Amino acid sequence: MTHFTSFSELRAVCLDLPGGYPAASAAVAQREATLTKPPKSLGRLEDVVAWLAHWQGHAPPRLDRPEILVFAGNHGVTARGVSAYPAEVTVQMVANFAAGGAAINQLAKNAGARLRVIPLELETPTADFTERPAMSEQDFLAAVNAGSDAVPADCDVICLGEMGIGNTTAASALAAALFGGGGARWAGRGTGVDEDGLQRKRSVIDHAVARHATVLSDPLAVAAALGGRELAAILGATLMARRRRIPVVLDGFVCTAAVAPLHKLRADTLAHAIAGHVSAEAGHRMLLQELGLKPLLDLDMRLGEASGAAVALSILRAAVACHTGMATFAEAGVSDKPADPAEPKAAG
Repeated sequence: MTHFTSFSELRAVCLDLPGGYPAASAAVAQREATLTKPPKSLGRLEDVVAWLAHWQGHAPPRLDRPEILVFAGNHGVTARGVSAYPAEVTVQMVANFAAGGAAINQLAKNAGARLRVIPLELETPTADFTERPAMSEQDFLAAVNAGSDAVPADCDVICLGEMGIGNTTAASALAAALFGGGGARWAGRGTGVDEDGLQRKRSVIDHAVARHATVLSDPLAVAAALGGRELAAILGATLMARRRRIPVVLDGFVCTAAVAPLHKLRADTLAHAIAGHVSAEAGHRMLLQELGLKPLLDLDMRLGEASGAAVALSILRAAVACHTGMATFAEAGVSDKPADPAEPKAAG
């Protein structure tokens, strides 16, 4: 397994990625055309079955071993008053995950997925990125490698999520640095900051982007300067999943911001990924548009912890169930041709 030791090594791998299996997605499309329904009448359910098959190389695709990975990290920028909750909540929530008491525990169980929560040096928050880079190159790469190592070779699909007080500020700063617009465009209320807190958050983002202006042309350096360990781990997991041709379901705003540097390096890097949902966090819909990702669900969720991705996994299961379980026209004895209105009807 490759362990990256420099930005240049990581960048080289990001630019040299395998494709999927077009024969598998073609086989899915061929079967869909024979099922007892009008063409394309199941809409995006048909699309996601073909997408799963294209990356798994199986027709029909499988959902026997879905995996949910939640990475947790702490952020030094919380000292700037950008969150409604203190940093110690990250550790407390990780304990709640371990005890089975969080929303993601219930959603993972409901979706029939294995859940793993991976804390990343919670006792050592990243640096306050208004003063210096959040992570050094080596710290960033260590988190990328941790995310890469977490991806099992034998899973069918991976749902990615995060936990980390202050990470919507990091995500907003990343988006602002990569796509422009500053704090006014990208900052949302995150954990529920008031109007003063929102203004502080916007100001912090603008200050941070200006502070790191010299690295804005390098997406990986931006991710190190303005991100967090859990965001870097999501980037590493997404990259490893692409290298292993494993489909990925992304969660909300933070998760999407974490993979945005991959898109900036190579526009088709996220072809194996789907947006599980669009969250209620202010910048998420805009960020999905920047990445060319169309969300499966829009439920006004903004919890994080892979919750939206886990709900989307249930949609994937529904899609595969229809594809594999429906009868064909021939099997059901149903005519697969619509009536011709010009053809005279038989008397009866």
